[in-house]
Amino acid sequence: MRLGIVTYNIAADWDIPAILANCEAVGIYGVELRTTHAHGVEPSLSPQQRREVRAQFADSPVTIIGLGTTCEFHAHDQGIVQENIETAKEFAQLAHDLDAAGIKVRPNGLQLAEGVPKEQTLAQIGAALSEVGAAAQDLNVEVWVEMHGRDTAEPQNMRQIMDNANHPNVFACWNSNPQDVEDGSIAKNYALVRDTIRHVHINRLFSDYPFRELFGLLQSDGYPGWLCAEIPDSSDPLTLLQYYRTLFHALGG
Repeated sequence: MRLGIVTYNIAADWDIPAILANCEAVGIYGVELRTTHAHGVEPSLSPQQRREVRAQFADSPVTIIGLGTTCEFHAHDQGIVQENIETAKEFAQLAHDLDAAGIKVRPNGLQLAEGVPKEQTLAQIGAALSEVGAAAQDLNVEVWVEMHGRDTAEPQNMRQIMDNANHPNVFACWNSNPQDVEDGSIAKNYALVRDTIRHVHINRLFSDYPFRELFGLLQSDGYPGWLCAEIPDSSDPLTLLQYYRTLFHALGG
């Protein structure tokens, strides 16, 4: 399996030349570019700037795996939901222009305090994802829904979101959350979404999360994608990433 990084937070201060040089130096050849970071890869880029970014990566062994947006669709205010839908579509166009495979979006909670039933919010998220998924499909860009947010990170709720989206271009991003683990295993909750997983975030490999089990399950399913390290910054990030890559392979990645 292929190890990459999310620029949040280990590489938040790296511009594109630093990302390319540092990733190559540690032998990690994929990156998910999270929005708002120093790399500056945002929908505001001009067509010429997009060509320049694409060329920089094309001349490097490092791949832009995808774009990590903060687009979310759970808001009670429907105007905010629509704004997020349109922003996600802009990121899908950017991903297409950069030859990135997908965009990461997320749910970020329910609206129970507003009196909105859980099922209504999950249906709203699913409907928004379906619209984004259709627009992105026209651009040959996938939509990866991060298992994120209080309540919405629960695998049962993610399964319902994916069923509500019901679109062949909308996939799950497994996020290696504590909620995944029951009695020391993720097998039960992994099974709920295994048919939808197209992207994976991993974090502290030295924690009590069963990463060896996760890697085994992904391998048995023939998982074709990347596993991206979403880890805190360090005063010595290159050494940390070298250790991380070694441990990743030691655990079966």
